[in-house]
Amino acid sequence: MLYGITALSVTLAGFAVTGATTRSAPPSGIKNVVLVHGAFADGSGWQAVAQILEKDGYTVSVPQPPETSYAEDVKYTKAAIDALNGPVVLVGHSYGGSIITEAGNHPNVAALVYIAAFAPDVGESPASIEQALPQASKAFMHDSNGNWWIDQEHFAADFAADVPPAVSRFMALSQVPISTEAFTHKITSPAWKTKPTWYMVATEDRSINPDQERMMAKRAHAKTVEVKASHVAYMSHPKEAAQLIEEAANSVVSQ
Repeated sequence: MLYGITALSVTLAGFAVTGATTRSAPPSGIKNVVLVHGAFADGSGWQAVAQILEKDGYTVSVPQPPETSYAEDVKYTKAAIDALNGPVVLVGHSYGGSIITEAGNHPNVAALVYIAAFAPDVGESPASIEQALPQASKAFMHDSNGNWWIDQEHFAADFAADVPPAVSRFMALSQVPISTEAFTHKITSPAWKTKPTWYMVATEDRSINPDQERMMAKRAHAKTVEVKASHVAYMSHPKEAAQLIEEAANSVVSQ
């Protein structure tokens, strides 16, 4: 929800500094990065990663897919890719991985990076992946409008257990619901079949089963790293997330 971004950015400011690093030279590979948020969160969660990437010389875009429909979410993401007017590394967290799986077919996308994210195959959706090997959390609930939420009481433990309590508390209050249509949309053309792919597995994830993350990474032939993190690994481990993104940016050019 966009109204929550400013307040959460202020809360995260001190948290983000811990992951900041500097480089002695600007990046030599792909210089554009698009960071796509997932369900129940908004783009402000990428603040720490974006700060590291910008310090390291990258141009960063953080679109705000509304999660009202899969088509709209892909449209917002493709618009961000178009705006950068050059090759990009496309990054997705959680449901954002499903978004980049189709949006990644954009000709300007040079590499894909999944952070504790869904990477569905043809005919799969995030919902079907969750059904095949359920996540630990039982706190997901739906409303009469066809949207899904995380029960606020369980939000921190099941979604963001390793970020400061004030941050996870505000995330619970400002969470972005996802529509049933978006979560059940079946993929038709997975970009990871043709684009170089990287994957970060969150070993303590209660929102996507870590074994499903490993399965998706393996079948995508992704360069894979594992971090001991909750579902929001990009927030609790921004340095490692940025490092993986930068590796993708530089590796594509050297191939």
